[in-house]
Amino acid sequence: MLLRSLAMVFPLLWARAPSRTIAALVAAGYFLAASRGLPQGVANFYAADLWPGLVLWVIASATFVIIHAVFWTKLRGGDASGKRGTDAARALRYLAAMALIGLPPFGITGWAHPLTAAGVLFPGWGWWGVGATAILLVVMTGRRWQIAVAVLGGLYVWSATNWTPPKLTPGWIAVDLEQGRNLGRDGSLQYHRDLIARVRKATEAGKDVRVVVLPESALGFWMSFGT
Repeated sequence: MLLRSLAMVFPLLWARAPSRTIAALVAAGYFLAASRGLPQGVANFYAADLWPGLVLWVIASATFVIIHAVFWTKLRGGDASGKRGTDAARALRYLAAMALIGLPPFGITGWAHPLTAAGVLFPGWGWWGVGATAILLVVMTGRRWQIAVAVLGGLYVWSATNWTPPKLTPGWIAVDLEQGRNLGRDGSLQYHRDLIARVRKATEAGKDVRVVVLPESALGFWMSFGT
Protein backbone atom coordinates (compact mmCIF):
# COMPACT_ATOMS: atom_id res chain seq x y z
CA MET A 1 0.00 0.00 0.00
CA LEU A 2 2.86 2.38 0.77
CA LEU A 3 3.98 2.08 -2.87
CA ARG A 4 0.77 3.85 -3.86
CA SER A 5 2.49 7.17 -3.18
CA LEU A 6 4.70 6.53 -6.23
CA ALA A 7 1.64 7.45 -8.30
CA MET A 8 2.48 11.06 -7.40
CA VAL A 9 5.39 10.93 -9.85
CA PHE A 10 3.07 10.34 -12.80
CA PRO A 11 2.17 14.04 -13.38
CA LEU A 12 5.89 14.88 -13.53
CA LEU A 13 6.58 12.25 -16.21
CA TRP A 14 3.43 13.28 -18.10
CA ALA A 15 4.29 16.99 -18.05
CA ARG A 16 7.93 16.40 -19.07
CA ALA A 17 7.05 14.19 -22.03
CA PRO A 18 8.58 15.64 -25.24
CA SER A 19 5.51 14.88 -27.37
CA ARG A 20 1.84 13.98 -27.13
CA THR A 21 2.62 10.43 -28.22
CA ILE A 22 5.15 9.97 -25.43
CA ALA A 23 2.68 11.48 -22.95
CA ALA A 24 0.08 8.94 -24.08
CA LEU A 25 2.58 6.10 -23.67
CA VAL A 26 3.48 7.33 -20.19
CA ALA A 27 -0.21 7.40 -19.25
CA ALA A 28 -0.75 3.92 -20.70
CA GLY A 29 2.25 2.46 -18.89
CA TYR A 30 1.17 4.01 -15.60
CA PHE A 31 -2.47 2.90 -15.78
CA LEU A 32 -1.77 -0.62 -17.06
CA ALA A 33 0.80 -1.18 -14.32
CA ALA A 34 -1.34 0.31 -11.55
CA SER A 35 -4.44 -1.70 -12.53
CA ARG A 36 -2.65 -4.89 -13.55
CA GLY A 37 -4.75 -6.99 -11.16
CA LEU A 38 -8.03 -5.97 -12.79
CA PRO A 39 -8.35 -8.83 -15.36
CA GLN A 40 -7.81 -11.56 -12.79
CA GLY A 41 -9.97 -9.73 -10.25
CA VAL A 42 -12.90 -9.56 -12.68
CA ALA A 43 -12.48 -13.23 -13.54
CA ASN A 44 -12.48 -14.22 -9.85
CA PHE A 45 -15.36 -11.94 -8.87
CA TYR A 46 -17.73 -12.98 -11.66
CA ALA A 47 -16.43 -16.55 -11.98
CA ALA A 48 -15.85 -15.86 -15.67
CA ASP A 49 -13.07 -16.22 -18.21
CA LEU A 50 -10.13 -13.85 -18.30
CA TRP A 51 -11.32 -12.16 -21.51
CA PRO A 52 -14.00 -9.88 -19.97
CA GLY A 53 -11.44 -8.60 -17.50
CA LEU A 54 -8.94 -7.95 -20.27
CA VAL A 55 -11.53 -6.05 -22.31
CA LEU A 56 -12.46 -3.91 -19.30
CA TRP A 57 -8.76 -3.32 -18.59
CA VAL A 58 -8.14 -2.08 -22.14
CA ILE A 59 -11.27 0.11 -22.24
CA ALA A 60 -10.46 1.70 -18.88
CA SER A 61 -6.85 2.34 -19.86
CA ALA A 62 -7.97 3.84 -23.19
CA THR A 63 -10.16 6.35 -21.34
CA PHE A 64 -7.29 7.33 -19.05
CA VAL A 65 -4.83 7.63 -21.93
CA ILE A 66 -7.11 9.64 -24.22
CA ILE A 67 -7.93 12.19 -21.52
CA HIS A 68 -4.28 12.76 -20.63
CA ALA A 69 -3.23 12.87 -24.27
CA VAL A 70 -5.86 15.51 -25.07
CA PHE A 71 -4.93 17.76 -22.14
CA TRP A 72 -1.16 17.44 -22.55
CA THR A 73 0.66 20.57 -23.69
CA LYS A 74 4.20 20.98 -24.97
CA LEU A 75 6.91 22.54 -22.82
CA ARG A 76 7.92 25.93 -24.17
CA GLY A 77 10.98 28.05 -23.54
CA GLY A 78 11.20 31.82 -23.60
CA ASP A 79 11.33 34.43 -20.88
CA ALA A 80 10.20 34.03 -17.28
CA SER A 81 6.70 35.37 -17.97
CA GLY A 82 6.24 32.92 -20.81
CA LYS A 83 7.30 30.02 -18.63
CA ARG A 84 4.94 31.10 -15.88
CA GLY A 85 2.14 31.24 -18.42
CA THR A 86 2.98 27.75 -19.63
CA ASP A 87 3.07 26.45 -16.05
CA ALA A 88 -0.34 27.94 -15.33
CA ALA A 89 -1.85 26.50 -18.50
CA ARG A 90 -0.37 23.07 -17.81
CA ALA A 91 -1.60 23.16 -14.21
CA LEU A 92 -5.14 24.00 -15.34
CA ARG A 93 -5.02 21.28 -17.97
CA TYR A 94 -3.90 18.70 -15.43
CA LEU A 95 -6.59 19.82 -13.00
CA ALA A 96 -9.17 19.28 -15.75
CA ALA A 97 -7.78 15.82 -16.53
CA MET A 98 -7.69 14.94 -12.83
CA ALA A 99 -11.31 15.99 -12.41
CA LEU A 100 -12.48 14.04 -15.46
CA ILE A 101 -10.88 10.77 -14.35
CA GLY A 102 -12.18 11.26 -10.82
CA LEU A 103 -15.84 12.05 -11.55
CA PRO A 104 -18.52 10.17 -13.52
CA PRO A 105 -18.80 9.07 -16.21
CA PHE A 106 -15.05 8.61 -16.76
CA GLY A 107 -14.36 8.33 -13.04
CA ILE A 108 -16.22 5.02 -12.92
CA THR A 109 -13.09 3.43 -14.40
CA GLY A 110 -10.61 5.67 -12.56
CA TRP A 111 -9.12 2.95 -10.36
CA ALA A 112 -5.57 4.26 -10.71
CA HIS A 113 -6.23 7.90 -9.82
CA PRO A 114 -3.08 9.47 -8.30
CA LEU A 115 -5.29 11.15 -5.66
CA THR A 116 -5.63 7.77 -3.94
CA ALA A 117 -2.12 8.38 -2.59
CA ALA A 118 -3.71 10.81 -0.13
CA GLY A 119 -4.63 7.89 2.12
CA VAL A 120 -0.94 7.00 2.48
CA LEU A 121 0.61 10.47 2.59
CA PHE A 122 -2.02 12.13 4.79
CA PRO A 123 -3.70 9.39 6.86
CA GLY A 124 -6.56 10.69 8.95
CA TRP A 125 -6.62 14.12 7.27
CA GLY A 126 -9.87 13.53 5.39
CA TRP A 127 -10.67 16.11 2.70
CA TRP A 128 -7.74 18.26 3.81
CA GLY A 129 -5.44 15.42 2.84
CA VAL A 130 -7.13 15.08 -0.54
CA GLY A 131 -6.69 18.82 -1.14
CA ALA A 132 -3.03 18.76 -0.12
CA THR A 133 -2.40 15.81 -2.42
CA ALA A 134 -4.09 17.61 -5.32
CA ILE A 135 -1.84 20.64 -4.76
CA LEU A 136 1.28 18.45 -4.79
CA LEU A 137 0.13 16.77 -8.01
CA VAL A 138 -0.37 20.13 -9.71
CA VAL A 139 3.02 21.41 -8.52
CA MET A 140 4.58 18.29 -10.05
CA THR A 141 3.61 19.56 -13.51
CA GLY A 142 5.40 22.93 -13.16
CA ARG A 143 8.91 24.33 -12.90
CA ARG A 144 8.89 23.89 -9.11
CA TRP A 145 8.54 20.13 -9.32
CA GLN A 146 11.72 19.65 -7.26
CA ILE A 147 9.93 21.15 -4.26
CA ALA A 148 7.03 18.74 -4.69
CA VAL A 149 9.42 15.78 -4.95
CA ALA A 150 11.23 16.84 -1.76
CA VAL A 151 7.93 17.24 0.12
CA LEU A 152 6.72 13.90 -1.26
CA GLY A 153 9.88 12.14 -0.06
CA GLY A 154 9.52 13.60 3.41
CA LEU A 155 5.87 12.66 3.65
CA TYR A 156 6.61 9.14 2.43
CA VAL A 157 9.26 8.58 5.11
CA TRP A 158 7.00 10.06 7.77
CA SER A 159 4.07 7.89 6.70
CA ALA A 160 6.20 4.74 6.59
CA THR A 161 7.58 5.32 10.10
CA ASN A 162 4.34 6.56 11.67
CA TRP A 163 1.70 4.32 10.18
CA THR A 164 -1.84 5.26 11.20
CA PRO A 165 -4.23 2.29 11.33
CA PRO A 166 -7.59 2.85 9.64
CA LYS A 167 -10.45 3.80 11.92
CA LEU A 168 -14.12 3.07 11.37
CA THR A 169 -16.66 5.83 11.62
CA PRO A 170 -18.35 5.86 15.06
CA GLY A 171 -21.45 3.71 14.94
CA TRP A 172 -20.10 1.53 12.12
CA ILE A 173 -18.87 -2.06 12.43
CA ALA A 174 -17.36 -4.42 9.83
CA VAL A 175 -18.18 -8.11 9.60
CA ASP A 176 -15.89 -10.60 7.87
CA LEU A 177 -17.91 -13.58 6.67
CA GLU A 178 -14.72 -15.61 6.03
CA GLN A 179 -16.18 -17.36 3.00
CA GLY A 180 -13.36 -16.76 0.55
CA ARG A 181 -14.25 -17.56 -3.07
CA ASN A 182 -17.64 -18.94 -1.99
CA LEU A 183 -18.81 -15.43 -1.09
CA GLY A 184 -21.89 -14.54 -3.12
CA ARG A 185 -22.23 -17.99 -4.66
CA ASP A 186 -24.95 -19.21 -2.29
CA GLY A 187 -28.34 -17.64 -2.87
CA SER A 188 -30.38 -20.00 -0.74
CA LEU A 189 -32.94 -18.82 1.80
CA GLN A 190 -31.00 -20.46 4.63
CA TYR A 191 -27.88 -18.48 3.71
CA HIS A 192 -29.75 -15.17 3.92
CA ARG A 193 -31.33 -16.17 7.22
CA ASP A 194 -27.89 -16.92 8.63
CA LEU A 195 -26.62 -13.61 7.25
CA ILE A 196 -29.42 -11.68 8.98
CA ALA A 197 -28.72 -13.49 12.24
CA ARG A 198 -25.03 -12.66 11.98
CA VAL A 199 -25.75 -8.98 11.39
CA ARG A 200 -28.08 -8.85 14.38
CA LYS A 201 -25.46 -10.55 16.53
CA ALA A 202 -22.87 -7.99 15.43
CA THR A 203 -25.16 -5.09 16.39
CA GLU A 204 -25.78 -6.62 19.81
CA ALA A 205 -22.06 -7.08 20.45
CA GLY A 206 -21.17 -3.40 19.95
CA LYS A 207 -22.44 -0.23 21.56
CA ASP A 208 -24.47 2.26 19.53
CA VAL A 209 -23.92 0.31 16.29
CA ARG A 210 -26.02 1.87 13.52
CA VAL A 211 -24.34 0.54 10.32
CA VAL A 212 -22.98 -2.95 9.62
CA VAL A 213 -20.56 -3.19 6.68
CA LEU A 214 -20.53 -6.53 4.84
CA PRO A 215 -18.10 -7.74 2.16
CA GLU A 216 -18.93 -6.94 -1.45
CA SER A 217 -21.27 -9.52 -3.03
CA ALA A 218 -22.43 -10.72 0.40
CA LEU A 219 -26.03 -10.54 -0.84
CA GLY A 220 -25.24 -12.47 -4.00
CA PHE A 221 -23.94 -11.91 -7.51
CA TRP A 222 -26.90 -10.08 -9.01
CA MET A 223 -27.42 -7.82 -5.99
CA SER A 224 -23.79 -6.73 -6.17
CA PHE A 225 -23.98 -6.18 -9.92
CA GLY A 226 -27.10 -4.07 -9.58
CA THR A 227 -25.61 -1.81 -6.90
